[in-house]
Amino acid sequence: MQSLQQRDNAVIWHPFSPLKNTTEPVPVVKGEGVYIIDETGNRYIDGISSWWVNIHGHAHPYIAEKIYKQALQLEHVIFAGFTHYPAVELAERLLPLLPNGFSKIFYSDNGSTATEVAIKMALQYWWNKGSKEKKKILAFNQSYHGDTFGAMSISERGIFTKAFHDHLFDVIFIDTPTNTNLGSLTQFIKDNAHEIAGFIYEPLIQGSGGMRMYNADVMNVLLQSVQDNNIITIADEVMTGFGRTGKIFASDYISTKPDIICLSKGLTGGTMALGITACTEKITEAFNTDDRLKTFFHGHSFTANPLACTAALASLDLLQKDECAASIKNIHLQHQSFIKALNEKNYTVVKNTRCTGTIVAFEISIGEDAYLNDVTKGFTNAMMQKGVFLRPLGNTIYIMPPYCITTEQLREVYNALQQWIEEIEKEFENVLI
Repeated sequence: MQSLQQRDNAVIWHPFSPLKNTTEPVPVVKGEGVYIIDETGNRYIDGISSWWVNIHGHAHPYIAEKIYKQALQLEHVIFAGFTHYPAVELAERLLPLLPNGFSKIFYSDNGSTATEVAIKMALQYWWNKGSKEKKKILAFNQSYHGDTFGAMSISERGIFTKAFHDHLFDVIFIDTPTNTNLGSLTQFIKDNAHEIAGFIYEPLIQGSGGMRMYNADVMNVLLQSVQDNNIITIADEVMTGFGRTGKIFASDYISTKPDIICLSKGLTGGTMALGITACTEKITEAFNTDDRLKTFFHGHSFTANPLACTAALASLDLLQKDECAASIKNIHLQHQSFIKALNEKNYTVVKNTRCTGTIVAFEISIGEDAYLNDVTKGFTNAMMQKGVFLRPLGNTIYIMPPYCITTEQLREVYNALQQWIEEIEKEFENVLI
């Protein structure tokens, strides 16, 4: 009889994985709290929340029960011309929590589609207004907003998009703000505002770009400059939303608020695919017209899926409990202690330790800072042998655990990681740069 791995190899093409000489996928049969469990019973602490989505732990009984009850009542219905309680209730609960006076919520399927919706809204806003010049999108270098074509266009031109560069639309890219470059950035925005429709950014942390973290105060000045120059601001909070940075949204740290916000990942507690693009009255005003040509012609087959909306409502229930807020705070404090311990060890292979909320990251200082850096090639397997699942971004190593993780379980992650660092330190002591 063929193993599950063999059956997988015959029929499955995995994301972000080469088809040749790739690591065999681990057959997972169960999730339980912070653990993912393989078919032989091995348990691994999910240190990256299964691609950043699982904020309350796997197979959470409260979320599962809510989904089960909803599935017995209504699993899906076309959302053009129909509505249902889960979609309306989720919008009603989210809008007051969002970091601005948001007016409407537009549902889609995932983070990439949420950003696609946002850039289409920004571009059509100016088209509806009759503007002939404002057709460009402004974005950050090292940004990542998804893998569909529009989302790729507004992302860093790198290995993720290299095969498609000739097919992506032109975007204006700038560096993330610092005290040093802030003046030149604001001047650049002023000089080019006449052609810029919208500015999309990952607030405080650029996730797939290597967990690059930047300051809220300088970002606030930059955003104010963008809005003063009549450019629509779009916060991509697909990763940073729902507590990841310590507050419910990263935009809560920044006094200048976005016109549009994109949400996914932690939205449903990591149980189902769902995307949200919320916008202010300023945006909806341009579409609120009798001219049918100015309709926002966008939608997906599973828009506002009742099961996914129900999961999101259940996840919100858990997120707003005092114990969840306490856990988020505890994770942050533990991360800070871990960074302090790393710095005190003065490892030559570790550089640029940093932490925001529940996310801690650093680089391995061997070779260049790049996604294809091979220094961490065997890292995931080595960590799994220690009972921990982590997946690096090139030579960037990070921890982003579910909020239900205990102090003891976090220590297991830290200890396993520190053991690996010490092994690498010895292995590469003669080749460090």
